[in-house]
Amino acid sequence: MSRPERPPRFWEALAVVLLKPLMLLLIKRDWRGREHIPRTGSVIIAANHLSWTDPVLLSHYLYDSGRWPVFLAKSGIFRVPVLGKIVHWLRAIPVHRGSAEAQQSLTAARQALQNGACVLFYPEGTCTRDPDLWPMTSKTGVARLALTTGVPVIPVAHWGAQELLPYGSKKPRPFPRKTFRVLAGPPVDLSKYEGRPLTAALLREATSDIMAAVTRQLAELRGEKPPDVPYDPRRAGRRE
Repeated sequence: MSRPERPPRFWEALAVVLLKPLMLLLIKRDWRGREHIPRTGSVIIAANHLSWTDPVLLSHYLYDSGRWPVFLAKSGIFRVPVLGKIVHWLRAIPVHRGSAEAQQSLTAARQALQNGACVLFYPEGTCTRDPDLWPMTSKTGVARLALTTGVPVIPVAHWGAQELLPYGSKKPRPFPRKTFRVLAGPPVDLSKYEGRPLTAALLREATSDIMAAVTRQLAELRGEKPPDVPYDPRRAGRRE
């Protein structure tokens, strides 16, 4: 039977056999909100981004919640021998940042959603540069995708991946064993945007609503108050 929203069974089984035991060995789990992850049907997962490890850790969370995550990855990964082929077969979508092909990732994500996929989306586009690791200002692709498809957006926050592998570091810190905390919330209410022209201002507003929901989840996980205004790396004079 065709499963366009999932990889071939061999590659799925291989990824699970290789990665799941490793994840269980490396991390303790504090997973909450899995009842908000629909078991079937198209869904967009909007998450914060802390570390190069969190796509794999979040994929573990989503897989154990009954979904195979289709995630967006930098196009350079697809050019790495062997790894690029594996990532392709696992249904990852290449992101061509800063090029004329940049919109192709949204087109591919839209097609995946039409096939009933669970698409893992990082609206920030890269690991946060906020000094305290709160979500920063985000790109509008996730809002455009949600509003043009009508697919629900589930906000998912996580904390702990940065302790296993801090952003910018190539050396994992497996000891002592880290705890990966995840909290998913109910779908973001985007009903006030239905039927309205998709202007740049509207997309920014909808994106802010999505990231505010993710930030609230993260504040609950951390037991801390987030900043009133998201960090903007452009205003801070930093490259994204």
